[in-house]
Amino acid sequence: MIVFALRRFIGFAATLVVAALVIFWLLDLLPGDPAQFMLGINATPEAVMRLRAQMGLDAPAAQRFLDWLFGMMRGDFGISYTQRAPVADLIGGRLGVTLPLAVFAMVISMVVGLPLGILAARRRGKALDTIIMVLAQTGIAIPNFWFGMLLTLLFAVTLRWLPTGGFIPWHEDPVMALRGLILPSLALALPQASILARVMRTALVDVTEQDYIRTARAKGLTLGEAVWRHGVRNALLPVLTILGLQFAYLVAGTIIVENVFYLPGLGRLIFTAISERDLVLVRGATIILVVAVTATMLLTDIAFALVDPRLRERGTP
Repeated sequence: MIVFALRRFIGFAATLVVAALVIFWLLDLLPGDPAQFMLGINATPEAVMRLRAQMGLDAPAAQRFLDWLFGMMRGDFGISYTQRAPVADLIGGRLGVTLPLAVFAMVISMVVGLPLGILAARRRGKALDTIIMVLAQTGIAIPNFWFGMLLTLLFAVTLRWLPTGGFIPWHEDPVMALRGLILPSLALALPQASILARVMRTALVDVTEQDYIRTARAKGLTLGEAVWRHGVRNALLPVLTILGLQFAYLVAGTIIVENVFYLPGLGRLIFTAISERDLVLVRGATIILVVAVTATMLLTDIAFALVDPRLRERGTP
């Protein structure tokens, strides 16, 4: 298991280095001069050159990339062009919104999607199975931002149970902070719960057709008991893959929902940085998203190995 985890960690580190190179290179190719953009069209060439020197833009690209890479290893992501503050501090403040939002949405999708998938598999071919799958397909088809607006109209505008948007910092009022994340979490969780329900149902249906399930039923177990005792563990393998991908999507895909609900998360920070052409902030925030996604994939691989010992023996998924 240690060798398996070490191999995965080496791949994780290599992926981060390559991703950092791609992010830096793509942003460096963007047309225009950030210094000129910040000073405006009426700035003199001398002022632009001085600002470029202050921002380190006059150095060769290779040197700037290495300085950025080794700086991130020390926790230094640079200084934001527009906000004149350390990028690490700006990102850290926004992660306190984005990460809880993604975690809450993931928990909701699991609590809703997995039981519905199990229930549909146990009632395969019956009316309840059809109803659950139709609802799941509908949930996949509905855009999460549109569903979020419907939730706002119902629970915030009509019933006045929850706030329409905004976010109270955790240290000021934890209860209000939690209430502010309920509706966006539900909006993010709907399509993910629908996908989980369909995947769980398919996995369990495949499991129920295996020989060991028939053997367990021949020994006197009901279908539900046989699936619960012997089938759920094997059915979790494809579900774990989906869970890993979903959490990565939830962390990286909150930009629209955060803007709909006016949440000061990482997604809105990236959106603002792009509109203001703050490349240092865009790079730092983007690499944090890459770290979150690749770390999720790493943990998913390790979870795979814990569930299925055959992967540890082969060393590959």
